[in-house]
Amino acid sequence: MRILVTNDDGIYSPGIAALARAALKFGEVRVVAPDVEQSSMGHAVTHSKPLTCKRSPIEFPGIEAYRVNGTPADCVALGTHLWDHADLVLSGINMGPNLGNSMWHSGTLAAAKQGALLGIKAVALSTPVGKTEPNWEILAPFVEEAISLLLDNPALGLYNVNLPPDPKGVQWTRQSVRLYDGRIVPGTDPMGRKHYWFTVTPLEPAEEGTDRWAVENGFVSITPLRLDLTHEEELKKAVEKNPVESSREVLK
Repeated sequence: MRILVTNDDGIYSPGIAALARAALKFGEVRVVAPDVEQSSMGHAVTHSKPLTCKRSPIEFPGIEAYRVNGTPADCVALGTHLWDHADLVLSGINMGPNLGNSMWHSGTLAAAKQGALLGIKAVALSTPVGKTEPNWEILAPFVEEAISLLLDNPALGLYNVNLPPDPKGVQWTRQSVRLYDGRIVPGTDPMGRKHYWFTVTPLEPAEEGTDRWAVENGFVSITPLRLDLTHEEELKKAVEKNPVESSREVLK
C-alpha cells in the first residue's frame, strides 16, 4: 500500500513526523508537505505561479520526504502525480483541533478532500495543543487504531479524526454545526501599527454524538464526511414548491 502523508503546518511540524511513523506500519510512505505553515488555508490551489518540489531539509527515517511551495491541496495533487498513484492520503497530525465549523477553513482537511476528489481514500487527523507539545507516544496507538479502522472499510471515503490529549476510547461522530462568535479583536504590533485577530469561539455547547463533544469528553472522534454539500431537504422543498420541468429529475 502506498500512503501519501501531508499537512498544513509545514514540513517542520512534529505532527507530520508522528503521523509518518504511524503510517509506516501500514505500507510504503512518502511525505509531501508545504515548505511553510499553511494553517486555515482551506482548499486553496495555486494557479498563478509554478510549483516546486524539493527534498525535505529534515530527515524522515525510512521515508522519502519533499517540500512544496504551495498549499496543502497542492501537495496532494502534486504528490500523487509524481508518485504515479497512492492508495491512501493521510493529512496531519494537525497542531490544533479541526472540529465542527473549523472544517470549512481547515487546510488539514482540505488536503484530505483533495485526495478524495482524486478518488483516493483520505483521512485528516488533528489534536489540540496547549503550552506544551502533544505527547505523541500516548497518541500513537490511537492514531494506528483509527487508520486500521478506516482501512478495514473497503469503500472509498473521506474522514476527519480528532484526538484528545489523553484518549480513553474511540467514537464515531457527526460534525458539530454551531455558530461561533466571529469577533474581530484589535491590537497593536511592536512598531505601533494596528492589527486584528479573528476569533472562532463556539457560542453554544457541543451536543452529544458530535465531534466536539467526543473530544471534550476524552474520546477520539472519527467523522465520515462527503464531498456532496447538497441540502437534500431544502432541494426537495424547492422542487415541490416550484416544480419546473427541468428540476423534477433531481428527486428521482
